[in-house]
Amino acid sequence: KSPWGTAERRLMAARLKRCVVRRRDGPEQHGVAASCLRELRDKACGVLAIDRAREPITLVLAEDGTIVDDEDYFLCLPSNTKFVALAKDEKWSGKSLDSGTCWLSESVDEVDSAAGKWKQLARQLKDDLSNIILMSEEDLQVLIDVPCSDLAEELVQSETKIQVLQDTLQQVLDRREEERQSRQLLELYLEALKTEDSILSKVAEPETAPRKEMDMVDTGSSSTDTSATTVLSDQVLAALKEKPAPELCLDSQDLELVLKEDAAALASALGWDKQKAGALQEACDQELSKRLKQVQTLHSLRSTSKGKKTLPWGDWPSSKRKK
Repeated sequence: KSPWGTAERRLMAARLKRCVVRRRDGPEQHGVAASCLRELRDKACGVLAIDRAREPITLVLAEDGTIVDDEDYFLCLPSNTKFVALAKDEKWSGKSLDSGTCWLSESVDEVDSAAGKWKQLARQLKDDLSNIILMSEEDLQVLIDVPCSDLAEELVQSETKIQVLQDTLQQVLDRREEERQSRQLLELYLEALKTEDSILSKVAEPETAPRKEMDMVDTGSSSTDTSATTVLSDQVLAALKEKPAPELCLDSQDLELVLKEDAAALASALGWDKQKAGALQEACDQELSKRLKQVQTLHSLRSTSKGKKTLPWGDWPSSKRKK
């Protein structure tokens, strides 16, 4: 191989942009490298086996469905940008941005290793630090446990700033635990009040007063009805059933799935009555609304801060808590 050939190949490699492409309804993703939009379209048609009769294809951003048809815009996109290839007459059908959790749509893929998972979560923080609010407790703990030097290298930040970030993650985790404990104490207090009222009412009743038998009323919600089904995963159902204040454990996408469930199906899956399942959905609704309001507040503050595109890393307060 001649020196000129080696230099030429290096120059070509430097011009190539790494991209990830997939079909609209297919979970399978392919990595390709292209120097321009035309080359990316050609390679996408090849790796995704799109019939030439259905060309030309349209490339859109997997994040929000933005059509990418400008060469300069393509060159400005970062490496590993995810694209959806739409064949002729196909339209993009991603999640609505109104929910504030569209970034989670790409995070539900199975992660093969712990290293892959923390890197995926780190990329979410690199895009927008306010994603901390929408993460589950498990995801927060994963980022807290990552060595500071590794996380600093992944996010291209100093270890001092990463330490501040991890302290902030620990604060968020601690606040959720404190809120859970407060709710448990409140529930115990209310239960004690109900027990006390029940005892006092029994004492106040005349001993000679005849007891009225309560007729059983068929409400049509038999506990043996197992025909209702749910799309929630076993992991989410276990958290809802076993953990106190489960809405604090789940990430925002799982909270949305709980809210979308039919109350009867949710009650059947958990072995609860409809009233208890409805109370759970209300708690999930309140928690999701609170998180989205916090995200909107941060975005509003960011937009008024001299047009900055990302939240200032240095503005996160130092935590006095120890991990």
